[in-house]
This record gives sequence, structure tokens and C-alpha cells, in this order.
Amino acid sequence: MSNPSCNCSRDNHRQENNDMLKSAKLKATRKRMLLLNCLRHSDAPLTAEEIYTDLKKEININLSTVYRALNALTESDIIIKQMLSDGNSVFQLNNTNHQHILTCKMCGKVSYVDICPVDSLLNEISDQTGYEITGHNLEFIGICPECSRKLV
Repeated sequence: MSNPSCNCSRDNHRQENNDMLKSAKLKATRKRMLLLNCLRHSDAPLTAEEIYTDLKKEININLSTVYRALNALTESDIIIKQMLSDGNSVFQLNNTNHQHILTCKMCGKVSYVDICPVDSLLNEISDQTGYEITGHNLEFIGICPECSRKLV
């Protein structure tokens, strides 16, 4: 995995985070607020371990606490959990700026794209199935440019 940067303490977005947590009937604890800021300020989805490493700089927290918070936030649709083909999971805020994943099947490099080819299909899928679609996950698997050059 790449090491996306995150600074959980800058621009705390207290009111936005508080409103999201309140609407999901979750307590606005300091740890949850910092976790949301970590995801908010990251330039890519993060693993639980990356979030833990960043939060550890700010507060005393256990990895198990990070996992519990991520589970609660995922179940409340505040964040999106995406399982990668290698079995790892990444997390991102559930907003219109979500990212999709590109994974190289040769070297395992993970990249992210902001383009969402599914958005145009959501209404059609909803109409055909009767589901109210609240989110989606998409991972593209291929060969990165570096590995492609090695093949020729």
C-alpha cells in the first residue's frame, strides 16, 4: 500500500463531524472526531493501521479501539469500508468525493482514482431492483505502467 498522508489534528471540522455522528445516533467522542478528521484530510482511503499510526501521534489509543470505531462508523454509513483483493480493507468518508481503487496484480501497488463510472447507473439499478442504494465499492485490477514496461 502507498502511504497516504493524513493530519488528523488540522482543521477539526467539529460541527460537520458532530452533525454526522448525531444523525447516526453516535456519541461525538474525541477519538471518533479525530478519526473522522484523519479520513477527511487523507489524500486516499486508509487502512485501520494507517489511521491508528496517525491517531497515536495525537492521543493514547489502541488498535482495537480504532477497529471498533471504524465498525461503528461503517455500520452507520458515515464511512465506507472497501475490501481489497488481497484481503486488506481501506476506509474513506462516505461522501460524493469517494475514490475507487486500482491494484496491480503483479507488484500489488495500489492507486486511487476519483472517477466513478457507477454513478450514472445508480438510478437505473435502484429503479430495477427497488433498492435505495446508499454506497458502493469498486476495485479495478490490472497491471501498472512500471510492470507493463517490464513485460516488453
